Amino acid sequence: MGNPFDDTEAKFVVLVNDEGQYSMWPTAVDVPAGWTVAHPEDTHQACLDFVEEHWTDMRPRSLARAMGEE
Repeated sequence: MGNPFDDTEAKFVVLVNDEGQYSMWPTAVDVPAGWTVAHPEDTHQACLDFVEEHWTDMRPRSLARAMGEE
């Protein structure tokens, strides 16, 4: 079995953590603690599109707050 994160034919979800960071996650792998589903099960490309549209500031939320920009 290959790496499920590399299988672009698999189904994915998009996760987000408390810092506002996103991750594409294969549905075959349990969601880790501290992350919540931001976009439901979908194709690899649809999840990638969601991340590109919604994660426009790569800084952790705490850094943006500390800089007074959130």
